[in-house]
Amino acid sequence: MPRATNDGTGIEYAVEGEGETVVSIPDLGYGPWACAWQHAALAGPFESVVLAPRGTARSDAPPGPYSVSDLAADVEAVLADHGSSRTHLIGAGLGGTAALSYALTYSRARSLALIGTTPGGALASLPDDPRDGMYAPRDDPEALRESLAPVLTDGFRAEMPDVVEGIVEWRAGEDADRGGWEAQEAALLEFDASDRLHEVTLPALVVHGTEDAVVPVENGRLLAEGLPRGEFVGIDGGPHLVGIERSRAVNDELVDFLNGLSSD
Repeated sequence: MPRATNDGTGIEYAVEGEGETVVSIPDLGYGPWACAWQHAALAGPFESVVLAPRGTARSDAPPGPYSVSDLAADVEAVLADHGSSRTHLIGAGLGGTAALSYALTYSRARSLALIGTTPGGALASLPDDPRDGMYAPRDDPEALRESLAPVLTDGFRAEMPDVVEGIVEWRAGEDADRGGWEAQEAALLEFDASDRLHEVTLPALVVHGTEDAVVPVENGRLLAEGLPRGEFVGIDGGPHLVGIERSRAVNDELVDFLNGLSSD
């Protein structure tokens, strides 16, 4: 896999497909596996780039805490290394905050798609209990399985056991350890773009599961309202990992959004 460097921190990324570049940034603590459902839909009509955030997979894990600015700088390092001049950014959860921060700081982004993302600050609503339940040690399959409860519905986990077991295996190989998870969580908790959303004038698709227990849906509505070109799409009954559980609906929204921009 290619590897970019940001101030001494190595960030790995994968590339597949041809066309306009779309970069996907995973959620809190998760490795690049978490973007697989969108990557499969995008790597064909687009060039799909997936990051392994600092602290996950084979990217470096410098001591924390991290900031969202650090994560945005990692994205810039990857785009510079890859040679991308203009790109679409897709961020889920913490990855969405990195995409927002990137748009406020750097110039390569053409659009944003933000999935299960908070604007932070005074507008944020982030309950502690579901987020705390997201972490599990990578060497404990049962804990990894149980820690999917806050982010996937009971019905999905019961009806899709093969998918759940695949996720458990991917998490064991790619997710952040406790130190990396806490370093990333610190970045999420200090993030605040609530008073700068008006500066993000890029087209922005905001997708949110209406039953998201980790980042409640009101965060997405407020985010879309604050972005000058924000469009809110609620996925009825969708949990926090709506891009996995309701991947077809989310992918349809993403592809329609990106194709609309490509035809401009």
